[in-house]
Amino acid sequence: MKNDAQNPIGNIHSVESFGTVDGPGIRYVIFMQGCPLKCKYCHNRDTWVPNAGYSSTVEDLVSEIKKYRTYITPYGGGVTVSGGEPLLQTKFVTRLFQRLHEENIHTALDTAGSLPIGHEIKDLLTYTDLVLLDIKHINNEKCMELTGAPNTNTLQFATYLSEHSIPMWIRQVIVPGITDDHKDLVELKNFISTLKTVQKVEFLAYHDMGKYKWEKLGISYPLEGVRVATQEDVERAKKITGFN
Repeated sequence: MKNDAQNPIGNIHSVESFGTVDGPGIRYVIFMQGCPLKCKYCHNRDTWVPNAGYSSTVEDLVSEIKKYRTYITPYGGGVTVSGGEPLLQTKFVTRLFQRLHEENIHTALDTAGSLPIGHEIKDLLTYTDLVLLDIKHINNEKCMELTGAPNTNTLQFATYLSEHSIPMWIRQVIVPGITDDHKDLVELKNFISTLKTVQKVEFLAYHDMGKYKWEKLGISYPLEGVRVATQEDVERAKKITGFN
């Protein structure tokens, strides 16, 4: 399999051909392999290692995606690239998004924005129709405890999107006792209010359905004993922030 600039090779964890929660409409969702964060609630723990998964060229992936275009494109759907962290494979995702634009297919990038914004990421964003931005925690110290990294790059990423008129959806997982503090949610609201291109704010209820993946890898689940979030927890976050 030849790796070149026009048809780079990506390392992929898995794909979902009928996604309905990762962007507008019906989505073909690609989960890239590798992630720099160590989120304690991660439900795709097996995506962290960069050199796992399987390899694919852009053209092979586009050929597969085109098989599903009759039901992903008519109703405002498209392709979402998630992870792991897709920004670790920026060149591959950029070329993929270029090709999808040539096919008139909507592109969405699901990212934590946790890498510094260099020229390669800026280039990728010119071919990105929508960013699903995961703000892990608005409090920097708590973010480091939760993910092993500060939130600095994420917040700078959000500001860059706003300043360059790139549409975004903000997402945060509500983890009881960790991301649902009233003061933190107000701070999150205040930060989001500074952004000009936010189309939607989603609060996602924490669940432990990915716990078995940690156990399968022989790793202790970090949030053992933390209760799953309820719809009431989500509604409380919406009420505090005013985002519905």
